[in-house]
Amino acid sequence: QNYLKPCSRKDAYQADITYGTNNEFGFDYLRDNMVYEFSQEVQRGHNFAIVDEVDSILIDEARVPLIISGEAEDATEKYYQFAKVVAHLEKDKDYELDEKMKTASFTEQGQNRVVKDLGFDPWLDNDIITTHQLESALKAKALFLKDRDYTLKNGEILIIDEFTGRILPGRRWSAGLHQAVEAKEGVEVRPESVTLATITFQNYFRMYKKLSGMTGTALTSAE
Repeated sequence: QNYLKPCSRKDAYQADITYGTNNEFGFDYLRDNMVYEFSQEVQRGHNFAIVDEVDSILIDEARVPLIISGEAEDATEKYYQFAKVVAHLEKDKDYELDEKMKTASFTEQGQNRVVKDLGFDPWLDNDIITTHQLESALKAKALFLKDRDYTLKNGEILIIDEFTGRILPGRRWSAGLHQAVEAKEGVEVRPESVTLATITFQNYFRMYKKLSGMTGTALTSAE
């Protein structure tokens, strides 16, 4: 009982042998890459690892990304503004669609109408963030249709799986598209999340000088 004492993560990594789950090791590595001072790091090099259920971790889940996210800069008002700007644009005149590739692009006439409404030219100013958000607003208007691609329930945009027709609660489109659909429907726009740090199991365990593993499946699959 004496040796089962609570210890910090740093203490745990100072030990000769440290036991933990692959997720914990991976996230500790990511957090170590986000510290302000080296003294705040908890891991100390990657020398030798023994991975249990090695086939599962290094084959089946090898490319699973571990992600630390944060909230992006709040651009709620812009999403509502851009939804209004694209609302009156006309297909084939102001924008062109490629339904198969799920892309929508402004024509020159469409860009001119947008510039007139905004009072400035984001394309001329090379304002990449604004032009990207305008493209998301256009996609939300022209390509993502209510009760086909998504449904509205209790003020929330829920994605409909295009293959099964099932609702996918908790899933959100990335790159500002979900926010653009929320603005189009006039519901609360929730902040976008940005990836602050990410690594796959494969790339994390590759850092060890020596890597070994064990699995019961090897015996049954030996033949």
